[in-house]
Amino acid sequence: MRAMLLEAPGRALRLVDLPVPKPNPEQLLIRVHACAVCRTDLHIVDGELAHPKLPLIPGHQIVGTVEAVGEKVKFFHPDRNSGESVPERLRVGVPWLGRTCNHCRYCLSGRENLCDRAEFTGYNLDGGYAEYAVADYRYCFEIPPGYPDVQAAPLLCGGLIGYRAYRMTGDAEKIGFYGFGSSAHILIQLARYQGRQIFAFTRSGDVKGQEFARQLGAVWSGSSEELPPEPLDAAIIFAPIGKLIPAALRAVAKGGVVVCAGIHMSDIPSFPYEILWEERILRSVANLTRRDGEEFLALAPKVPIRTQINLFPLSQANEALNALRNGEIEGSAVLFTQEDKQ
Repeated sequence: MRAMLLEAPGRALRLVDLPVPKPNPEQLLIRVHACAVCRTDLHIVDGELAHPKLPLIPGHQIVGTVEAVGEKVKFFHPDRNSGESVPERLRVGVPWLGRTCNHCRYCLSGRENLCDRAEFTGYNLDGGYAEYAVADYRYCFEIPPGYPDVQAAPLLCGGLIGYRAYRMTGDAEKIGFYGFGSSAHILIQLARYQGRQIFAFTRSGDVKGQEFARQLGAVWSGSSEELPPEPLDAAIIFAPIGKLIPAALRAVAKGGVVVCAGIHMSDIPSFPYEILWEERILRSVANLTRRDGEEFLALAPKVPIRTQINLFPLSQANEALNALRNGEIEGSAVLFTQEDKQ
């Protein structure tokens, strides 16, 4: 199979030929059709997330079909018989959370996203920048019908972890999105469906990004250096920029919450206590749980959420990463391995 391989942080990925992986007893062998490109992939490639498996096939927003199953694999969908085998050619999605221990205090209390022994797709485990991938069947999701492969792929991280961050805002009516990329362009559709108002913040001078946000229904869009026209009930910081935290705290009203949605962020500058006071809350989101995935993928077709995609063939993964790094992607970047791009 063809795969894009990371051999050392800071180096470009290399297109290589590798043997097709063999699934272990609890894994699916998946023929990859599409894999969305995430900012976390950039953090791994650029060395900002330490200690990845090396060499590594990145990518954790995988959509493909089941080609083979391990002998212990049973169907994972809650609406099906738990003893029924996974049918081959089933279309599945593979997210960031690849495996947990299932017996620590975090796993046993519904917080498997915090498991100390968790392993992550495209970081500790080889991912989807390849023509085939293997994944633990218990952490895969069945893809809702009606979503082409390339449209579904961004839902598996931009959507899922964005949804977890969005849930942390509670019943907030006015929500600020700092950074309007893959996650924000997905979550604004859910917010509008639920009657919320979104205020979009982009880097200074990003007129195109601000217009994109307004097209998707933002009631206001502007620079992250500006205050919104009215106080916010909550804010989600999607951009990995620490200085946005004080900016967001200044933008939210008393009792408001600021949620940091990324896995990596630059250092947070010092800020006066007065902008945190009055019961404002600052919190982070780590990874996702399988419950997040089940809830979000059930909601997405009801909205319906539609992703805006920028397509790149697998061999151009480096170009896709550079475009994301340079702020040139409107919506989501997606790698495809099938010629029909379905």
